[in-house]
Amino acid sequence: MLTYEYKCAGSRAQYAAIDEAIRVCQFIRNKCLRLWMDERGIGQNDLQKYCAVLAHTYAFADHLNSTARQVAADRAWAAISRFYANCKAKKPGKKGYPKFARHTRSVEYKKSGWKLEPDGRHITFKDGCGIGQLRLIGTRNIETFPITRITRVRVIKRADGYYVQFCVQADRVVEHLPTGAIVGIDVGLNAYTTDSDGNTVGNPRYLRKAEKRLKHLQRRLSRTNKGSKNRLKARKRLARAHLKVQRQREDFARKQANALVTSHDLIAYEDLKIANMVRNRHLAKAISDASWGRFLAWVSYYGTLHAIMIIKVAPRFTSQHCSQCKTLVKKSLSVRTHVCPTCGLVMDRDENAARNILKKAIDDGTAGQAGTNVPLSA
Repeated sequence: MLTYEYKCAGSRAQYAAIDEAIRVCQFIRNKCLRLWMDERGIGQNDLQKYCAVLAHTYAFADHLNSTARQVAADRAWAAISRFYANCKAKKPGKKGYPKFARHTRSVEYKKSGWKLEPDGRHITFKDGCGIGQLRLIGTRNIETFPITRITRVRVIKRADGYYVQFCVQADRVVEHLPTGAIVGIDVGLNAYTTDSDGNTVGNPRYLRKAEKRLKHLQRRLSRTNKGSKNRLKARKRLARAHLKVQRQREDFARKQANALVTSHDLIAYEDLKIANMVRNRHLAKAISDASWGRFLAWVSYYGTLHAIMIIKVAPRFTSQHCSQCKTLVKKSLSVRTHVCPTCGLVMDRDENAARNILKKAIDDGTAGQAGTNVPLSA
């Protein structure tokens, strides 16, 4: 599945219509969730049928395309099924009981309710919400795909405008050129990544660099009066600044993952529990700013695309064991150099960990476990 995204241009009335469609989508999702809470034995089909009941009961809900209402019900069921799965798996702690949505930012259509113009630069929404025709801004050639291949169309509201996404049923094929290189990587805070060959990538720290401006914009927002137009403007400026940081992180993680995969035939990394690591209040901001989860997700994606081996290993003692003689050398997080009293090996802590990660991947034979990639559509 490929996703093509365009920024869309329209009038203020059209943007207001998009906002209304998003609110209706949120309303239907929350009503479906309330039905599940109030009645026992409600399933996914019951929520789909309930969409028609809501359309007959509320005139504004009938304006939204029927497939968009079904997607809203699917969103409610996704939250419910995730809660059921966590309970069945006996996940420790909170199980993620479904909550009512408050800040929905998208509305999604299936194969009806919209029409892509032949030029591929305009899309018309034909339901009763009154969105009409929007101009698409972008370089992708969506018109080259048959309409039957476009399975979903999603309209998204972001801080810097409105976007249209097309989900296209297609296979992305990439030919990997074998290099014969294998590598283990260790993610960190001082260096973004350190590999088993001693190569490091610096941590860009986008949030830290933008923090001064973000604090300034936050102070300007807090000085405005609630409900005023100046407050709305200040809120938009702050949101755009945060969006820029988010996009910088995503772009950096994607490029680094792509470069790593294209230059190696096997990659091993630690299966970190990042959600548990950010509970440390001293390191939570730095870990979130590094965005390890996005980077490792892109490594797995590109590894699947290139059909190379991506192996996850348990993180236990990768930093403490000596990579040369396997002696346990205990050290606190502040100690950045590995010094082995047995064999005399002196090495950067992260490089030592990366070597241990690669050895674990090879010695333990984890290539056939869950970290191994299986070809999928991209």
